[in-house]
Amino acid sequence: MRSADVESYIASLSPNPAFAEFFRRYGIRYRWLAMFTIVTGNIAAVLSGTIINVAIPDIMGAFGIGQDDAQWLSTANLASSTVSMLASAWMVQRFGLKDTVLVAIALFIAGSLLGGLATNVEVMIGSRIMQGITAGLLTPLSMTIIFQVFPPGRQGLAMGISAVGVILAPAIGPAVGGVLTDNFNWRYVFFLGLPFSMLTLLGALVFLPGRQAARPTAFHWNGMGLLCVSITAVLVGLTRGERNGWDSDFILACFGVSLVSGIAFVRSQMGRAHPLLDLGLFANRNFLIMAINGCVFSAGLYASTYLLPLFLQLVQHLTPTDSGAMMIPAGLVMVAIFPFAGRLADRVDARVLISTGILFFVVAFWLMRHADADTGFWTLAWWIVLSRVGIGLVMPALQMGALAHVPPERLTQASGSFNFMRQMGGAFGVNLMSVTLERRNSVHAEYLASTQTWGNSDTMEMLQMLRGLGHAIGHAGTDEWNAAIGFLQGIVQAQALQAAFRDSFVILAIAFLLTLAPTLALRPRQRSATAAPGSAAAAR
Repeated sequence: MRSADVESYIASLSPNPAFAEFFRRYGIRYRWLAMFTIVTGNIAAVLSGTIINVAIPDIMGAFGIGQDDAQWLSTANLASSTVSMLASAWMVQRFGLKDTVLVAIALFIAGSLLGGLATNVEVMIGSRIMQGITAGLLTPLSMTIIFQVFPPGRQGLAMGISAVGVILAPAIGPAVGGVLTDNFNWRYVFFLGLPFSMLTLLGALVFLPGRQAARPTAFHWNGMGLLCVSITAVLVGLTRGERNGWDSDFILACFGVSLVSGIAFVRSQMGRAHPLLDLGLFANRNFLIMAINGCVFSAGLYASTYLLPLFLQLVQHLTPTDSGAMMIPAGLVMVAIFPFAGRLADRVDARVLISTGILFFVVAFWLMRHADADTGFWTLAWWIVLSRVGIGLVMPALQMGALAHVPPERLTQASGSFNFMRQMGGAFGVNLMSVTLERRNSVHAEYLASTQTWGNSDTMEMLQMLRGLGHAIGHAGTDEWNAAIGFLQGIVQAQALQAAFRDSFVILAIAFLLTLAPTLALRPRQRSATAAPGSAAAAR
């Protein structure tokens, strides 16, 4: 590559001298080397964040915990990544891009080993927090790097390609995790991200710049502490609400502490030159709408990723291997659609892409309201494919729209703020859907149990049939009736759980449908009338 072409390409980029030296050393192909260094780290983080879902029933049995405790394996990961995202920009400024990635990956490796060797659920939750911090630090950096090493007009395509690896991880990962859980041990799912993290470690040492000479700003520890308290308190309140009672002093105190500390956090960010959360970005209508939609979409994506394996294993009684395999077609479709959607994000009005994606997702989960224990494998698989087509169309457009008009010097802050909203939606999505599932299960179980009376002819007919089944397996006399009643209670619980999942799918569909309103309020993107300098080299 001629040096003139390289210099022309550098001139087309956001003004960041840290990358210019690497472009001169490796040529224009350096943009891919830098991007893939971060992408492999994100693959490791995403893999660890989603693969554990297929192993949750086995972990619940291994440690004797219920669903409300097991959900912390997902919630702790998402909550820690949400908070740590706001530290990403400061980490890069203080330690440099390379050292930030190295620290994040070292933490991930330690968390993976700790989780795989954990002897109790508390240690495992701690390991999930460590893995979540890594995801929080790395996720904003992929967007930041793309906007700094790719010129306008190529950024959407780069985002689509970078998303392929990140999407492939949760597509293939659950299937691999299911095989490991069925044939070996659930502990092995913690180790699948280690090869990718080692690639990121090596790539960071060679391809990422260190700290620049600019003097770093002081980190806002008080603000970070307030945010941690606010998010932790509300998640604890949501998790324990069903067990303790929603009007109990403990739960009300959790929500009160969350509200007060959340307000204090927002006030602490106002007027600061270098806030953790740049509130000024939300004055831009497009950024605000993209952030809100990103929050809702992540809530739906993570909630559905949490719910579907549970539905497949608890209602359809599939093995972890089969439930993971059902996610593969949807993941492969997302892999195929993301580069295409990324390219469209450079050319098509974001309102069209996002609205189309919303409708795909709504239709998919509206169809899932009919899912039950007898729904066919491929019927469910294609419904899941429809939902992932929607996600594939939406996410590149959201990311492009959120950062399209942000000045280069605020890109890291904007990326961190957008991803904070997105990840916070994921954390609350898992929690709220878990609460909804548990609550609707109780409601349906109470209703169905109230209809099983001695005066109900259908109930008595069922009991007589179950009594005969009890007799056939060796029960006699009173034991026959006790066995029949036990069988009937099991049937009632299974029907209640099935109905609760259906209700959860409908709620997801409605939540996504509501995001159409703010999407249509987006301003259309204005295109520059003149070509960017160095456009010939940038187009390569």
